Amino acid sequence: MTIELTRVEEFALITLNRPEALNALSFASIRELGRAFDEVATGNARALLITGAGAKAFCAGADIKELTGRALAAQKQDLEAGQAVFAKLARLPMPSVAIINGYAFGGGLELALACTFRLATENAEMGLPEIKLGLIPGYGGTQRLPRIVGEARALEMIMTGRTVSAGEAHRTGLVNRLIGGDALAQGVAFAREFSRYSLPVLGFAREAVGRSLDHPVNEGLRNEADLATLAFCTEDAAEGMAAFIAKRRPQFKDR
Repeated sequence: MTIELTRVEEFALITLNRPEALNALSFASIRELGRAFDEVATGNARALLITGAGAKAFCAGADIKELTGRALAAQKQDLEAGQAVFAKLARLPMPSVAIINGYAFGGGLELALACTFRLATENAEMGLPEIKLGLIPGYGGTQRLPRIVGEARALEMIMTGRTVSAGEAHRTGLVNRLIGGDALAQGVAFAREFSRYSLPVLGFAREAVGRSLDHPVNEGLRNEADLATLAFCTEDAAEGMAAFIAKRRPQFKDR
């Protein structure tokens, strides 16, 4: 198995385990990822962490050897299948955190972009180098990157194929935080900053922010009001307000 799904306390952990190939994504491993996301979606993890095996790479991108000499129909079919797998990640009922330890290029960066949050080690390097092969990103990079760093920065990265450092990625908002030491432990600590809250309400927050990127402000405000009302109807909201008044820590039950 090149995709390992394990557990770290209350969190699910997916490890891309192909270090000899810098954890590159083959078509088979993308299908494995889809099955792993399905299992996580039906489990009770408070968040999903994704990392790469070894110290060199999170994921170096697609396995280029698989791309040569393909029929157009097969290529389009596999691109759409990969997009569907990454969409499963974006739609998980719990937040996800990419722990970028080393290289994250092409499909590897696109995998990280589909996560809710991205953390990066100081030695991490990121980019969408497809243009150097006469290609463009096909697993969501042209859609998710501009929503995170803005159109101008996204176009520059995609059209030059240049690599950005962890520091630049942090300054532009591509990654949320820089981490050092034990990267997995840092990822767990980051996830704990939100995992104690109500999962349904966290989902409403993600949906409200996500919709803001796809609709005019007036429509986004209507969506926000609808989702905030749904959050207000939860038992967790009643518990949170009661705990605040009683000056105690809330005990959320995800309902």
